[in-house]
Amino acid sequence: MADFEPTIVAFCCHYCAYGAADLAGSMRLEYPPNIRIIRLPCTGKVTPIFLLRAFEKGADGVYVAGCLEGDCHFMHGNLVAKPRVNYTKKLIQEVGLEPERLEMFNMSAAMGPKFAEVANEFTQRIKELGPSPLNKRYRNLKDQAA
Repeated sequence: MADFEPTIVAFCCHYCAYGAADLAGSMRLEYPPNIRIIRLPCTGKVTPIFLLRAFEKGADGVYVAGCLEGDCHFMHGNLVAKPRVNYTKKLIQEVGLEPERLEMFNMSAAMGPKFAEVANEFTQRIKELGPSPLNKRYRNLKDQAA
C-alpha cells in the first residue's frame, strides 16, 4: 500500500524516554506524527498484556523506550522490561506477526536526537513490513479492494 502510514505505540519511561521525546520537540526535530506515546512511570511497569493489547487495538508497531541500562530511576525497571519485551516478541511470532514489529530502546532524557532517530527508523521498518494483519482499518481496505 503506497499510502500506508503505520500506527506506532511507544511506551516511554517518564524520566528518560518521555523527556527525550519532549526535548526532540523543543529542538524542533522532525519525527513522524504517527507515534502515539504512552507515558509510564517506569518501563518496569510494561507487561506482555500491555504490548499485546496495543497490537490488538490496531498498532502496526510497538516499542518500549526507557532509561539507559544501569541508570533506571527505579533501580532496575528497564532490566525487568527487557525480558518481557523479548518474551512478547516470541508470543507475537507464534501468532503470525513479525517479531520486528516490537522493540526496546534505551536513552537518557538528554537524547532528543536519539528519540527522533528511533522514531524515524522504527516507522520506516514498519512501513517496509506493511500493515499489521490485526489492524482492522487496513484489513477492511484490503477486503474492499479484492
